[in-house]
Amino acid sequence: MTGSRVVALGHYQPAKVLTNDDLAAMVDTSDEWITSRVGIKTRHVGGPDEPVDELAAHAGAKALAAAGLQPSDIDLVLVATSTAIDRSPSMAARVAARLGMGSPAVMDINVVCSGFTHALAVADHTIRAGAATRALVIGADKMADIADWTDRTTCVLLGDGAGAAVVTADPSAPDAPGGPGIGPVLWGSVPEMGNAVRIEGTPPRFAQEGQSVYRWATTQLPPIARKVCEKAGIAPEDLAAVVLHQANLRIIEPVARKIGAVNAVIARDVVDSGNTSAASIPMALSKLVERGEIASGAPVLLFGFGGNLSYAGQVIRCP
Repeated sequence: MTGSRVVALGHYQPAKVLTNDDLAAMVDTSDEWITSRVGIKTRHVGGPDEPVDELAAHAGAKALAAAGLQPSDIDLVLVATSTAIDRSPSMAARVAARLGMGSPAVMDINVVCSGFTHALAVADHTIRAGAATRALVIGADKMADIADWTDRTTCVLLGDGAGAAVVTADPSAPDAPGGPGIGPVLWGSVPEMGNAVRIEGTPPRFAQEGQSVYRWATTQLPPIARKVCEKAGIAPEDLAAVVLHQANLRIIEPVARKIGAVNAVIARDVVDSGNTSAASIPMALSKLVERGEIASGAPVLLFGFGGNLSYAGQVIRCP
């Protein structure tokens, strides 16, 4: 059985930046209130002429260029998103059309904030099964479209963006020194608490039970993340980086600390980008790699969590 490996990354954000002071002119809030509670300073917001598939296609094109591949080389496109208003064509099909691909399999995956790590696992499993050889895996969300801009407890959290990974078959990956290119996934959910994060209604709006999510994330997720490392054969202290879903700095920092990744770079892209749902992990990882903060081949923990109170994580080798 072959394995798979992430060989390149890319990310994209709309040009418009919304600061905390900008939000203070819209709702009853302040830079101090937002920074102290969630750690966010700015977020990027797309306009009406920037649909989700456009964000996704930009990120995907950058990842393909970094991999040295042509769109026609890809035989599977997965887009993790929860903000696709239209049902068909899917975001994956629209991305394939925008990039001029040949005839790839195209699928959207909606697991909200943990969508990218779910999609990465699906790509890995598909390649291992021999049903694909090169996949483009994208997390893309336009949270501005579903934000309630009158609710200061939620609108201050949200931003727009996309991140992409090119995943290819690698026959040496299962037996590679230090572990596989993409390690085993550990995923699950808490169905009885699924309503703690919601995107509902017409038009759809984002809402959450913030305190319930915070307690669940900071108490229940660290031991699960440590099990992800165990499945990959990596001790937490040997991780080079930890890229958690960029939900809230007050969640990211205690969870990373409880995992025990004492030598790892901790992604904190939430400060500049806000919560971009499925885009947050690939976008944060792409930026770390672009800045040279993680060595090629180093082990990185990716761990998504959130909507549906679902989670998914794996250890990958940095491209």
